[in-house]
Amino acid sequence: MELISKDNIVSLSNPGVVSRQLLNPENSTSERVTITEVHLEPGASQPRHTHNASEQIWYALQGTGKLLLADDAEQEFSAGDVVRFADHDVHGLRNDGDGTFVYLSVTAPPINFGYAYQEKR
Repeated sequence: MELISKDNIVSLSNPGVVSRQLLNPENSTSERVTITEVHLEPGASQPRHTHNASEQIWYALQGTGKLLLADDAEQEFSAGDVVRFADHDVHGLRNDGDGTFVYLSVTAPPINFGYAYQEKR
């Protein structure tokens, strides 16, 4: 068994975006999954990107936004929705709602996302 204390959960941030690293290679010995809780303020976005060797599942917990997909496509994504991105799928997110957008992300195999954020606390 492995318990991750709230004191060992690091937050990574970019302007308008906070990613709480609930379970990742820095606080867990898991070799199978990374779990993050991501908060986007109204108007904030995560740019389109891909993961070469990991799939990712997002579960929207709060708010409404737009998935940013390949070929400049966009799709509504709101609380209660689940989306899965396979390896190499283009994905990103823009919060176009009035409140904070929150989603849970599960990535397998795990990724240390520190490279994608400007601040760590």
